[in-house]
Amino acid sequence: MFTLLTTLVSFLTGGVPKVLDFFQNRSDNKHELAMAQLQFTQQLELQKAGFSLQKDLEEIKYDEIQTTTAGVERTALYQHDIEIGKGASTWVINLRAMVRPAITFGLFGLLVLVEIFGFYYAVHSGTSYNDAMKSLWSTDMQTVWASIVAFWFGTQAFGKK
Repeated sequence: MFTLLTTLVSFLTGGVPKVLDFFQNRSDNKHELAMAQLQFTQQLELQKAGFSLQKDLEEIKYDEIQTTTAGVERTALYQHDIEIGKGASTWVINLRAMVRPAITFGLFGLLVLVEIFGFYYAVHSGTSYNDAMKSLWSTDMQTVWASIVAFWFGTQAFGKK
């Protein structure tokens, strides 16, 4: 039961960024709605005053501001990535990209080695196969393994757009 619970929690942990994005988008939409209401009120007042062309100018300015902002943001993101890797050799940049996969593969390799050598020791010390397997693949080990796998695959499932 504990294994099932930790597997579920680990799987859902991968979706935490999406939940945070949901709340951020909700906040952004609320702000955009307030801005649209203000703009609509402004347009009504301008039309009452006879400035119908002002609406078209404001739409053009708004689109220009949005385009400029998106371009500046993208440029800043690219510049940030360039600054991080500035002066570093290609292998350092590649090594930086391999941190998470290397840790994952290292821990998986360690798990496999511990299990293999534990089984080898158990068999050569006269422990029966069933007792060795119960000891090596215990409920705690199943819980850890299920949590790791569920987290990684949960992250992949929630990460797709």
